[in-house]
Amino acid sequence: MKVLQIINNLSTGGAEKLILETIPLFRKKGVEADLLVLDDTKYPYMKELEALKCCTIISTGKRSLYNPLLIFKIIPYLKKYDLIHVHLFPAQYWTIIAKIISFSKTKIIFTEHNTFNRRMQNFFFKKIDKNIYRFYDKIICITKEVKEVMLKHCEFKSKDIFVIENGVNLDSIIKASPMLREEIDRRILESDKLLIQVAGFRAQKDQKTVIRSLQYLDLSVKLLLVGDGIFRKECENLVVELGLKERVFFLGIRIDVPNLIKMADISVVSSHWEGFGLVAVESMAAGKPVIASNVEGLSNVVEGAGILFEKGNDIELASKIKKVLNNSVYNQLVNLGLKRAEKYNITNMVDLHIDMYKSLLE
Repeated sequence: MKVLQIINNLSTGGAEKLILETIPLFRKKGVEADLLVLDDTKYPYMKELEALKCCTIISTGKRSLYNPLLIFKIIPYLKKYDLIHVHLFPAQYWTIIAKIISFSKTKIIFTEHNTFNRRMQNFFFKKIDKNIYRFYDKIICITKEVKEVMLKHCEFKSKDIFVIENGVNLDSIIKASPMLREEIDRRILESDKLLIQVAGFRAQKDQKTVIRSLQYLDLSVKLLLVGDGIFRKECENLVVELGLKERVFFLGIRIDVPNLIKMADISVVSSHWEGFGLVAVESMAAGKPVIASNVEGLSNVVEGAGILFEKGNDIELASKIKKVLNNSVYNQLVNLGLKRAEKYNITNMVDLHIDMYKSLLE
């Protein structure tokens, strides 16, 4: 079975990480999985996948992701594979349009990774979405909350939408060793309580709430921010404005995230919306308590194994952090998180995808 995964690029997001980690597993299980990227920028995940030499990586070049000419770059590959699996916008539009205008009979699946996007609030795009989605043979949603949103947004028949929850590579996380704090910055002491947030700097992820929470916490509580993006400069300015330069450390894009999480004491996920919250599960698997915003998708993963707070509420977040730093609560959350993480083994996720692929090709 030949399957082509199509995605915008391999920047450091949750969907992109799943591509990086699942393609080698598909290959091990006998599925000839390859990758087509609309933008071949050498992000860390792209370099990592190339180094594995486990699949063919096809690139359409470096043109804008929103260039309609990408449709014609995709068309030749539709007939070379048994099945196409698409992730993220605008790849989801260009691939379906390529199928329509080429009269391709190749089966195409789309995975919806989020409970919210700006197109849902735009009347024009809502109409387009409904027509685009209906040409997909199956839609995979990464949580039941995502499925509920999709049923409402696009008026699908339930039989065409399936839930396959995301998974994490538990083995690689368990084997990861904690990084030494002095390797990051000598101002981070072993006695400090270290928070970590792993997320791109965009409005959805809301690093500002975590930064503001430090105002209400002891000076020994410090914060690592892992990632990059258009809102990073605003966050850096906020840190200066609040006098927190000695307590907040911007690490940029990293590929040693499990090692960084294991070095920290608490993982914070302050998103305003999430389809799943992959880093929450990774943190649980690393034996770290998770404090997350109480939003759809994310709350489903964290509730009962971590602590939830009202999104955007920095005062409540600070209160929850103080609570978790109490040893009895801390150890309890570690144990609950480790047990919860076992539910999201990436091997199970891959098996469910293969079952779906086979059922479509029968």
